[in-house]
Amino acid sequence: MSDIATAPAGSTVSEPGPAPSAGLAPVRRSIKRWLWLFVVCLVLSGATAFPLQTETELLARIVDATGLDSALPAVDRWVHHVRTGVAAGYGSYPFLAYGTDWLAFAHLVIAAAFWGPLRDPVRNIWVVRWAMIACGGVIPLALICGPLRGIPVFWQFVDMSFGVVGVVPLLIVHRKIRRLEWEQALAAHHDFARVMPCP
Repeated sequence: MSDIATAPAGSTVSEPGPAPSAGLAPVRRSIKRWLWLFVVCLVLSGATAFPLQTETELLARIVDATGLDSALPAVDRWVHHVRTGVAAGYGSYPFLAYGTDWLAFAHLVIAAAFWGPLRDPVRNIWVVRWAMIACGGVIPLALICGPLRGIPVFWQFVDMSFGVVGVVPLLIVHRKIRRLEWEQALAAHHDFARVMPCP
């Protein structure tokens, strides 16, 4: 991915005409909306990692109350197994929760990194690319560490879905930022040609 602005598919370069800057505002707004969606999801996924014991207890009760325990016995067994493990671990060794506290904090820090693209998406497109790489890394992590930690296959796919779903808004944002970059380059070309006409 080059940092040099290149024309989007189907674009043409013509002689300087009206400045294209009028069409930049909708693109900027769309970029911000998609970025905010990604940031909010990151913050929520991080914040929900703090009260992990309460959440696993609540999830087990929901599974029992909704009848999913009989419809999906494998899910029921796993949810109750996790609830028991978290309760036993946190109860006897509360310092274990410190690890998931740092996991939650990491999500919040990653979300904060998107302040750059929200302010100047073209200059900080690298943050979006870095996040796309991170989403891709979710898949091998789940496939390698999942079996080592005794995670059921169906839950490994749940974990991998975060990377697959998460990369979608990032791909959309990346494409829009490249378009914005191209439009800005055209605007700069227009302004230069206007103040420095060819002899």
